[in-house]
Amino acid sequence: MRTATLGPAQRAESLAGMAERELDVLVVGAGVVGAGTALDAATRGLSTGLVEARDWASGTSSRSSKLIHGGLRYLEMLDFALVREALKERGLLLERLAPHLVKPVPFLYPLQHKGWERLYAGSGVALYDGMSMARGHGRGLPVHRHLTRRNALRVAPCLKKDALVGALQYYDAQMDDARYVATLVRTAASYGAKVANRARVTGFLREGERVVGARVQDVEAGGEYEVRAKQVVNATGVWTDDTQAMVGERGQFHVRASKGIHLVVPKDRIHSTTGLILRTEKSVLFVIPWGRHWIVGTTDTDWDLDKAHPAASSADIDYLLEHVNSVLAVPLTRDDVQGVYAGLRPLLAGESDATSKLSREHTVAHPVPGLVVVAGGKYTTYRVMAKDAVDAAVHGLDQRVAECVTEDVPLLGAEGYRALWNARARTAARTGLHVARVEHLLNRYGAMAEELLDLIGADPSLGEPLHAAEDYLRAEVVYAASHEGARHLDDVLTRRTRISIETFDRGTRSAREAAELMAPVLGWDKDQVEREIEHYRKRVEAERESQRQPDDLTADAARLGAPDIVPL
Repeated sequence: MRTATLGPAQRAESLAGMAERELDVLVVGAGVVGAGTALDAATRGLSTGLVEARDWASGTSSRSSKLIHGGLRYLEMLDFALVREALKERGLLLERLAPHLVKPVPFLYPLQHKGWERLYAGSGVALYDGMSMARGHGRGLPVHRHLTRRNALRVAPCLKKDALVGALQYYDAQMDDARYVATLVRTAASYGAKVANRARVTGFLREGERVVGARVQDVEAGGEYEVRAKQVVNATGVWTDDTQAMVGERGQFHVRASKGIHLVVPKDRIHSTTGLILRTEKSVLFVIPWGRHWIVGTTDTDWDLDKAHPAASSADIDYLLEHVNSVLAVPLTRDDVQGVYAGLRPLLAGESDATSKLSREHTVAHPVPGLVVVAGGKYTTYRVMAKDAVDAAVHGLDQRVAECVTEDVPLLGAEGYRALWNARARTAARTGLHVARVEHLLNRYGAMAEELLDLIGADPSLGEPLHAAEDYLRAEVVYAASHEGARHLDDVLTRRTRISIETFDRGTRSAREAAELMAPVLGWDKDQVEREIEHYRKRVEAERESQRQPDDLTADAARLGAPDIVPL
């Protein structure tokens, strides 16, 4: 298998190739489910295309809580099947499919009542661990443990003494969600899928009732392609109903958007060696370790405004600060917040008026011949959703098709990762990079870190960190544009890296350096470099303004003050 490179030339070739001959499967939407569907189809030997209107994971799949988890709270809802399925997937990702991207993370659950709460919560966590072990996919994580208040305060000194009488500590897993999707897309391309971002579906091709493909607009270079396919999969998440409307069919179910916002604060603002999980009146609140930062989230509120750029309001931020400060000895303030991001969960509607009670299960439907729709679900179970979507598409193909094999298909970078990790000190000595830099690259690219080291070998200046975002090397910006499909500055600062939420300036001080590194790869002239920088600054200004607004309506209006696509 070759390792696919997603540079400008490969994107153009993919679009032309999709229009050249009929595909078996065309997937619309490159979030985690769409990217997973493309990988599933390609590894079954089907000719596959994947198109995305904006960037990989630019919707929900880059704005999650960054957790791979079984859904501990779904045990309380007695949804054992969903938890069992998610725990199996968590184990596969940790142990086999993406050990370079998915890592264990500890959580402390403070107990506030003596006696009954420890028994009640402890039984739930014990069942959680037991279900994981029973499926043979729990070996990668330690089991839970009970802590006294004194021991809980040793691992989490940040907590108020009167906020707990004891605690439970258990483990789940986390990843960088946008990086995971970018790797998933490249893996699909390596198995033969033709992939293109900034390629918007404007309508479906029909023959009678049957969908036989889609009209795809090249948002970057202009022009429109007719991409014919035996089966089209609609994997557009919160846009599912909008996409369905293009065929005049609302579908057999509706997808409702629930907004969740997260705050990013520096590591030194919360003194703890473990993450936290706290109960709220509506759901749960996480404090999640994130490198040199913490992620605090999330909210769960209905959203029916702009889906492309959900906005966090001042009320959202106050809600999170109020709830996390209820247990912190040293409260967080607005000044502690480095970054804020908002995302939309695609929930299957119709079961309850409260979005926190809508289903996280997924549904696959075949509303008209030639069109499969997959929606709902959660990030952790994307592979199962993809399998079910391709299984449904296969029913419409007049050929024998192999069963799903993605349970045994590691993502790019997984093969050899552990051996390279063991040799990281030697790699550091060979390249002249600090061992911490080598570890950083291995945990973001796995075995593909060697490709970045080759870039640095050819141009040692790329081994230097970005001046205003020292966690990232200059080589990572170049690599994002040359190998990972980044087309704009926003793609790099927001999704290929997390500079937009990990620095107090939200990436504005890194914008020029990053744009000038991208320019030779993407063929930008000086005017385009300036447009990219100005566009990014306006985006940050609009987001900051939205976060000062009192409610969703005014926050949405403020966020829409920045234009979306940079003209070329």
